[in-house]
Amino acid sequence: MNILQTPIEYLKGVGPQRGELLKKELGIFTYRDLLYHFPFRYVDKTTVTPIRNIRNSSQACQIAGKLISLETIGEGRKKRLTGIIKDSSGIAELVWFKGIRWIKNALTVGEEYFVYGKPVFFNGKISFTHPELEKISDSNIEEKLRFSPVYSTTEKLTAKGLSGKNIQKLTQNLLPVVLPHIREFLPEYITEKYRLISRKEALRQIHFPENENMLKKARYRLKFEELFLLQAELLAIKSIRKKQVKGHVFEKVGEYFNRFYMNHLPFELTNAQKRVIKEIRKDLGSGVQMNRLLQGDVGSGKTIVALLCMLLAIDNHFQAALMAPTEILASQHYQFFKKALQPLGIHVGLLTGSTKTRERKIIANGLESGTLKILIGTHALLEDKVRFQNLGLVIIDEQHRFGVAQRAKMWQKNTIPPHVLVMTATPIPRTLAMTVYGDLDVSVIDEMPAGRKPVKTYHATDAKREWVFGFMRREIEKGRQVYVVYPLIEESEKLDYKDLMDGY
Repeated sequence: MNILQTPIEYLKGVGPQRGELLKKELGIFTYRDLLYHFPFRYVDKTTVTPIRNIRNSSQACQIAGKLISLETIGEGRKKRLTGIIKDSSGIAELVWFKGIRWIKNALTVGEEYFVYGKPVFFNGKISFTHPELEKISDSNIEEKLRFSPVYSTTEKLTAKGLSGKNIQKLTQNLLPVVLPHIREFLPEYITEKYRLISRKEALRQIHFPENENMLKKARYRLKFEELFLLQAELLAIKSIRKKQVKGHVFEKVGEYFNRFYMNHLPFELTNAQKRVIKEIRKDLGSGVQMNRLLQGDVGSGKTIVALLCMLLAIDNHFQAALMAPTEILASQHYQFFKKALQPLGIHVGLLTGSTKTRERKIIANGLESGTLKILIGTHALLEDKVRFQNLGLVIIDEQHRFGVAQRAKMWQKNTIPPHVLVMTATPIPRTLAMTVYGDLDVSVIDEMPAGRKPVKTYHATDAKREWVFGFMRREIEKGRQVYVVYPLIEESEKLDYKDLMDGY
């Protein structure tokens, strides 16, 4: 058995009772689960601050010195444990209000300790409340002067002796057991090219980093590894899909495409649009289901590419559908397609959540009979009662607004899944697009049609609000329009964003 699959109760310091708690509270079932239960933050204990250098505004810091006194003061609720720590530069007070008996028994006057906490000035004295203390010995000085991991835990675990500190100790017990069995799986040329530390060293340093630089290297290696595995899995899925998922074959460029291209194009296509159409046509004729992402800025001409692809579907005796995330966007597409295709006599339908029952019946009859060739709509297209005679192409606008489940639902509209083209105006670097949409092939329209003015984007902080308002006024005086977009319509209890109603 792989040692990483060993049940957690077999680890030194756990046992059956604690093992059950770790499973229920943190989902830690095996050695592997604990190995990948990374610290959520780190405490910098790499330096020791002389007591005299502590300032009132100091953040948490570490001092080191001899415990010269320890006594219990007060009674009842006012009872507290106080100690005095002394180094060569001064003294500081230590105070505890809880766990007094246990802490007093654990500390020894005359011994030297590392003290970590947030200092405050009280009655002219430097004081640490509930600080962390660790005894200093010649053998542990180097070990203690480093980044200290802080692990997440729960109240139930803490009550049973599994605080963050205890989980740190369990992890210390675990690493010598599992690290010798950690194998490198990335090729050497990749680790050298990207200057990655080994997998074994990354797992060691993420839990107990030697310094900040090694912590950065460990995080970089583990993030790279996660994305590498994700990309490999997506590429494997894509490879299997291309071998197994058959698609409709669009054999020809026919009458509708040619008539529109020759006589009704509103502008000459850019080289980028022509390149993208060529890539799509190759997919459509391959006999394998197309899954392609079309990326292009607003105004780059994605919609006309979508229209031409729909005409290819109709020329090959298939129907086409376009799904948009909102009724407004769906209606805009509908008006454009209806007007553009009117000269060709192609009927276009619109189906949204607000479509009346009578119109729904007309659309349903047109889809099932095959007389309705193109349907534009919203999520309403996903309804089970929306049935096509022969759906060959689905176009999804604003891909990020729809999930994989919605795409799969559209695939089920036909015995052979339709070709899928998803469009987005969100600028995504090609390498990131390959990661996020790894199951899709990517086409990019990176050229604007002739005569289009370039889009200029400016970022202004709140300090320049009046300047922005002045700019808006000047543009309005020139007869132009201004749009102000808010992330919310009304105030939200969950999101701390500006809302339209308040802004208006």
